[in-house]
Amino acid sequence: MLTRAEHRASRMAGLAALMAIGLALAVPVTVLLSHGGASDLSSSQSNYLVRITRFTLLQAGLSTLLSLVFAVPLARALARRPAFLGRRWLLNLFAVPLGLPPLVAALGLIEVWGRNGVANKGLGLLGAETPFSIYGLSGILLAHVFFNLPLAVRLILPALERLPPEYWKTAANLGMGGFSLFRRVEWPAMRRSAASAAGLVFMLCATSFTLVLVLGGGPAATTLEVAIYQSLRFDFNPGRAVLLSLIQISMTLIVMLALKFIGTPAEAGETKGGGTSRPDVPGGLQILPDVVLIGLGGLFVSAPMAAVIVSGLSADLSRLLTDTLFWRAAGTSLAIGVAAAAVSVLLAAFLVRARYSAGQRPGSPALGLLAGLSGAAGSLTLLVPPVVLGAGWFLLLGGGTGQLLAPLMVIVLINALMALPFVMRVLEPAHQSTLERNGRLAVSLGVVGRHRLRQVDIPAMLPALATGFVFAVALSLGDLGAIALFGSDRIVTLPWLLYQKLGSYRTADAAGLALLLGAITMALMIVAEKLGTRNGSMYR
Repeated sequence: MLTRAEHRASRMAGLAALMAIGLALAVPVTVLLSHGGASDLSSSQSNYLVRITRFTLLQAGLSTLLSLVFAVPLARALARRPAFLGRRWLLNLFAVPLGLPPLVAALGLIEVWGRNGVANKGLGLLGAETPFSIYGLSGILLAHVFFNLPLAVRLILPALERLPPEYWKTAANLGMGGFSLFRRVEWPAMRRSAASAAGLVFMLCATSFTLVLVLGGGPAATTLEVAIYQSLRFDFNPGRAVLLSLIQISMTLIVMLALKFIGTPAEAGETKGGGTSRPDVPGGLQILPDVVLIGLGGLFVSAPMAAVIVSGLSADLSRLLTDTLFWRAAGTSLAIGVAAAAVSVLLAAFLVRARYSAGQRPGSPALGLLAGLSGAAGSLTLLVPPVVLGAGWFLLLGGGTGQLLAPLMVIVLINALMALPFVMRVLEPAHQSTLERNGRLAVSLGVVGRHRLRQVDIPAMLPALATGFVFAVALSLGDLGAIALFGSDRIVTLPWLLYQKLGSYRTADAAGLALLLGAITMALMIVAEKLGTRNGSMYR
């Protein structure tokens, strides 16, 4: 419950937040459009655009297909075995790739699947002459499956675990099993979640940047976002970058609209293990297929993380930790992360408050529009990927050459916008429950306005605010997309330093940096998860 003055202040703050987000998105897009109008589309450039777009769609489609092909049977195996030693640990392990910096994961995948990696050494012992190539399309697909298989499993599994126990008892009484049980019971239950997971995975793969940049291996395996980066950073061809950006925005918009029609799946991470009886599931040696499938899934996800730890510990960490460049990069990363998190939390708080206030007057078209825009603002930031936003600001700032403050502000802004959807998902339920629990009492006691914010609302929402803030810092800390265009000798972050080490083949230093960056990021993610669990909120 809000007073009339609080309603007015909340709506004004929401409008201000919407205007800030609109400007942050509209300015770079307008710059891209203005440059695009002056660009000529030659035959060779047209062929290049078609080839890049085709490869982007191809790798995203194959990545989605592979992720779902493996995720569905793995989720089914986990649902069939609701209680086994280490199940909760395995599901927590599947949450790790969601917060792992892509560069760290890429290095771990190279350690396992690279030419001199564990997998190729094993294939050599079996007599295989041609090693598996981690670079090119195969490496991109492998990396995307590593990230998206756990995500898909965590989205599909709750759909199976929500089925009433009577379903399984009835199926067992009817003698239903194997493909018949899958077709009539399991697939109808997981179909919508699987479709939503497929759409989400496709969008993540279509807008993937860091993994393709590191593992693409050349012009033959380049996506739209990487091509935008190359057009500006190496070729300085604004016309081509603009056309690529417009194609990327159009493709992202189509995928987002398709996701709206499909609907959203259950929250990832809702399940930690269950005790649902499954009389249809046989025991004895017949558990072997499920055990093998679950074991292979856990090994596939854990091996790159273990490789990062092993290779990182073998690096000269003491030398890295005494390097002034490391501490400079860490300080820059932390400063950018904290600033981006503060902006993101502030914008999210304004939008959540405005949406609640506008929703109290459902009959007003203007307020209905405000509520709709406030709710959609977070998703709107996903429409323009970080590299596309960076491309517009890069052109506006003339490449940022010789500048320091303006590029840093752009990087902070982009990271804040990218974290906004996740922060809003943390704050909104907490804000709703806070007002429902304390709203009438605060008004009746005359505690309103800024006194109410300071004494009631902010203290009650502090765990959610802290969760969103820490999560936003972690996302910003591991991001390479925003820094990729503006990185220089003057602006160095930990992901940019790690990418430079990889590019100069200083793998030992890269391994040490990856371990340090991964440890810092995962520590922040664990803190965010603990705070979110205490607050009862879900941020993913």
